[in-house]
Amino acid sequence: MDKFILAIDAGTTSSRAIIFNKRAEVIEIAQYEFSQFFPKEGWVEHDATEIWNTQLKAIKDVISKSKINPKSIDSIGITNQRETTVIWNKDNGQPVYNAIVWQDRRTASFCDKLKEDNKSELIQNKTGLVIDAYFSGTKIKWILDSKREIREQAEKGQLIFGTIDTWLIWNLTKGRHHITDPSNASRTLLYNIKIDKWDDELLEIFDVPRNILPEVVDSSAISAYIDNQIIGSKIPIAGIAGDQQAALFGQLCVNPGDVKNTYGTGCFCIMNTGKSSVKSKNKMLSTIAWRINGELTYALEGSVFVAGALIQWLRDKLGIIKDASEVENLANTVEDNGGVTFIPALSGLAAPYWDPYAQGTIFGITRGTENGHIARAALESIALRTRDIIIEMQKDAKIKFTNLKVDGGASKNNLLMQIQSDLLQTNVVRPKTTETTALGVAFLAGLASGFWKNISDLNDLWIEDKSFNPNLKNDSKHIINLWEIRIKKLLKDNE
Repeated sequence: MDKFILAIDAGTTSSRAIIFNKRAEVIEIAQYEFSQFFPKEGWVEHDATEIWNTQLKAIKDVISKSKINPKSIDSIGITNQRETTVIWNKDNGQPVYNAIVWQDRRTASFCDKLKEDNKSELIQNKTGLVIDAYFSGTKIKWILDSKREIREQAEKGQLIFGTIDTWLIWNLTKGRHHITDPSNASRTLLYNIKIDKWDDELLEIFDVPRNILPEVVDSSAISAYIDNQIIGSKIPIAGIAGDQQAALFGQLCVNPGDVKNTYGTGCFCIMNTGKSSVKSKNKMLSTIAWRINGELTYALEGSVFVAGALIQWLRDKLGIIKDASEVENLANTVEDNGGVTFIPALSGLAAPYWDPYAQGTIFGITRGTENGHIARAALESIALRTRDIIIEMQKDAKIKFTNLKVDGGASKNNLLMQIQSDLLQTNVVRPKTTETTALGVAFLAGLASGFWKNISDLNDLWIEDKSFNPNLKNDSKHIINLWEIRIKKLLKDNE
């Protein structure tokens, strides 16, 4: 009987389930969007119960659509939107508050206070992270402080915390397992990435009780089994990784210096730095990529909060496209951006600026500006923000990338990929399987279960789809000069 891997891809806007065969080919996909809540300016929330329900529906539907017997599923890998924070009652399984999403900025003022108290160096040295509302630690504190009874329940050991991987595993195992992996733990501001443990000094700074934290297990290991009643088979959960680290593995960036960029809701560029964590001098993040057989691999990362989300904004708020796939055609109706620069700070600006108060801005609009100019400038802004990160990352790593592996939904946009190549003056390489986040966690699960023997087995499964090379005729210097002038103006106005 043929065997398959089930990858659970718990994203920021949808729950997905994907089945891969031994050749790493996608057999079937099921996907369901879930609600986005914006209670106040800068606040972003999800209903954790809705995430679980849509994820369960996706799992059941992908098995039904593929006509695969659940007993032929070798193992399960789980990858997730990182930093999004859920706290729930471990007796009844009910969340005490909505999930606070990684994009949420409500804790920016608390982060300012930590900086004023000179905690930046201590926190960066232990966690590899900068102090920012992006990460889970400040969100945990906010939920615990939101009501006195929530804090009291936590102190009594009645509540537990998890990122979305932990929340889903807890539900898939009917409360038997409260676990995460180091790639997710390292994004909480509570985890010491040098000693690979929750850190008491950090827990004290963020006022988080240790008893609510999950156990940290290897990213590639059989660490739990889903309950037999979920889909009629007791299947091992053998892979766990945050989405960007999973994509790094899915792109087979397994050697120091390998780099990939994912174009999803946000953009996330990660470079494998091997067995040592690189302390960034340029406001990048040092993070854990994965832990296999008890051994850590580290990475250097830069984040752009708004990428695909900008295209959604053009669709849902500006109304210049009806479907996200239309943006490429609209941008191709004009030869250039018409002098328009779009700074996509819809959720503040992440690396290397780290300005949570920055707001989205469109510069250079005239009476001659058309929808096509705005669409083109929007695509350019995604590529420019990626360029911002890669330049600083190269300084930290002291190497210049020879190529950039790309994935994620927006990597299918050929115009965006050509713009990226032009702006970076480097080759941009897209694989045939752009589902690299799900594929990465499938690889992690399959290596743990013996579905694939070793990483050498995986190398033959990565196939190039298209390579984009710099077009010297395109006027990238003018685009970059305008960008640098205008982003400095935006940041100066924010001071």
